[in-house]
Amino acid sequence: MSDKITRFLAEHRPPTPCLVVDLDIVADNYRRLRDLLPHARIFYAVKANPAAEILSLLNREESSFDAASAREIDQCLAAGAPPARISFGNTIKKQSDIAAAYEQGVRLFAFDSAAELEKLAAAAPGAAVFCRIIMAATGADWPQSRKFGCEVAMARDLLISARDRGLDPYGVSFHVGSQQRDLSQWDVAIGKTAMLFTALNEAGIELGAVNLGGGFPARYRPQAPSLEASVEAITKAMTRHFGNSLPEMILEPGRGIAGDAGVIGAEVVLISRKSYDDERRWVYLDIGRFGGLAEVMDECIEYRIRTPRDG
Repeated sequence: MSDKITRFLAEHRPPTPCLVVDLDIVADNYRRLRDLLPHARIFYAVKANPAAEILSLLNREESSFDAASAREIDQCLAAGAPPARISFGNTIKKQSDIAAAYEQGVRLFAFDSAAELEKLAAAAPGAAVFCRIIMAATGADWPQSRKFGCEVAMARDLLISARDRGLDPYGVSFHVGSQQRDLSQWDVAIGKTAMLFTALNEAGIELGAVNLGGGFPARYRPQAPSLEASVEAITKAMTRHFGNSLPEMILEPGRGIAGDAGVIGAEVVLISRKSYDDERRWVYLDIGRFGGLAEVMDECIEYRIRTPRDG
């Protein structure tokens, strides 16, 4: 917890539950990643925290934005972001939302199925598209290994179909899983992507970009690889699999930018036991897993806990 947040909570004592974010940490996290990978384009994953203050700050830093919904696109535009710096990165979208985004000037979209490709061809003619491939995401706290993406062979056919339908087959995307601790997964993912680049090149399609998604760990309770270690793993894998012909790199950090920039303030409402000989105490807060702590479901994410007694 930063000194600024500590002072704010002590001086203002806001009603709980509340989320207090230190914008200086958001800026530092963004600049750190930008400086480590200066040739990559950073698209902040808006779903991590869509607060207007965060979006405005990152827009001033000339970040791009990965939006997962029509509302998030509206929020980015309201923060001053030009449409050219917004990607509609959700692979599952309403056709009406695709059309609205296209009308607003967004020209970069994600997909992972033939049905989604049909919607894009109809509602966003000529747009640049990248196809998401499935990753096992071994070693991630939150793998997301089946819901999004398609197998490599299908991605090849879909990108060829995108070209044939008048879209621009811009690149390939993947996600190694949220809070990825196994750095070798970057090599696995980039290796698969390079194979797909080769296969499409043989089909007459020259892809332009690798979208590496997110997965950069935030500093929660368990130890995780440093950002520097993750970047080193990415750089080595890109050089190994692409040689000197490196494509454009896109990053979509979310929690890696905003995840450790804030603190949730909560109040202990009740401490109780369930029987006279119960050694376990039940501690109830004024915030729960369905009211702001969804990521603690099944203990996927373990937050650090501090009380006034910790000093």
